Amino acid sequence: MRESITVQQLTAEWITQSAFQPYGQVISASTDGKTYDETDAQLNLKNGIPRFYIMRLNKRGRQFNKITRHVQCTQCLGSLEGKEWLMAVAPPSESDEPDMEKLKAFRIPGNCFIKLEVGTWHAGPYFDDEQIDFYNLELSNTNIVDHFSYDFSKSKNLQFEIVI
Repeated sequence: MRESITVQQLTAEWITQSAFQPYGQVISASTDGKTYDETDAQLNLKNGIPRFYIMRLNKRGRQFNKITRHVQCTQCLGSLEGKEWLMAVAPPSESDEPDMEKLKAFRIPGNCFIKLEVGTWHAGPYFDDEQIDFYNLELSNTNIVDHFSYDFSKSKNLQFEIVI
């Protein structure tokens, strides 16, 4: 007989550069003509053909039991139309399993985007709107050859719920 799934709440905090640093970067608006520096997205797209597209997502609630990582590239995500969204993340690791002690959830306003570092575990985007369009920058085959997931429900009988 299978054990019941435990739901663990993750409280989402407003994203800041310092809080998000173990997982990637927060990129905000800069003045036109600013020269490239460390505040710009530090991209790694050298292992394939970059793909920049608009991804339409329908409301999926705030619960998740799987988390994914990409080990061949960085990934950038941001919402269109200035809509707020949520993302759960764990830092990159050598292990095939995310570090649950470092799993965090963030509230991300619609006036910035995030760059996930190579190997950052992530679940989301999640949101309360019926539908949000997101721009997404990754490799053209990321979801085919570079999509590694960990299932908390199968390994730990655990599911997470992001709360604000």
